[in-house]
Amino acid sequence: MLAGFDHRHVAANGIHIHAAIGGSGPPLLLLHGYPQTHVLWRHVAPRLAEHFTVVAPDLRGYGASDKPAADADGSGYAKRTMAMDMVELMAALGFPAFMLAGHDRGGRVAYRLALDHPDRVLRLATLDIMPTLDTWEGLTGTRGLAAWHWYFLAQPPGVPEPMISADPDAFLGNLLASWLGRKDAIEAEAFTAYAAAFRDPETIRATCDDYRAGATHDIAIDRADREAGRRIRCPLLVLWGERDGPLADDRYVTVWERWADDVRGQPIPGGHFLPEEAPAETTAALLAFFRQPS
Repeated sequence: MLAGFDHRHVAANGIHIHAAIGGSGPPLLLLHGYPQTHVLWRHVAPRLAEHFTVVAPDLRGYGASDKPAADADGSGYAKRTMAMDMVELMAALGFPAFMLAGHDRGGRVAYRLALDHPDRVLRLATLDIMPTLDTWEGLTGTRGLAAWHWYFLAQPPGVPEPMISADPDAFLGNLLASWLGRKDAIEAEAFTAYAAAFRDPETIRATCDDYRAGATHDIAIDRADREAGRRIRCPLLVLWGERDGPLADDRYVTVWERWADDVRGQPIPGGHFLPEEAPAETTAALLAFFRQPS
């Protein structure tokens, strides 16, 4: 669905990552989130490719990328591991340093990459997320209702998988609809692509492994970094859906300022899926940020 992009399977970190690659210029890595694939960027990537060499992969466990076992301790889907996938993917493509944007789970991989490999990330943009540790710490009382999937998908192996597999299309459709601010933002062709990828039992298992790691390894790694005072050193752009209301500015920017030295942010019209609900506004914000001189 990304016209003019080349699709490759690239060996990285012991697995193969599927990536759509297009454009020319400085390298820009775009990471999607749950429960989607690189197709998330279909409206944004072609425009960004007018200025950058855009790499839009499927994360480990998603889409057409490999879906290895999580390892005995579940670390195979820790964001530290998934970040290393992206470091090696970009190195294999000839990009030792790059700009980076991530939405949802991809945003969590992105900020982990910036913390673990500060020499690799020139500029970082996160779309509609806060750090994983801060998110878990904020899920008290009825706030947990909006993030029910964080608890459900993180249940032990064999618990969420058969429930989702009973009707994966319905699960996918209900989840996407509940997060959308503009209900028609995901057209039929895109939903068909998402559903085709999500029906794979290995995708269902692997994406649950992603959330299980989020409730264990990712929290521990974030906490260790926070206690050690490790910070994101590159410029950080924080975007969020304006459905969060007028208090979101303080909430998003203030939280990210605990983690990064140079933070700026702005709301984007719509709900959670910024690149699909407001592609023009999302593209404009990313272009303005990534085209700034270093």
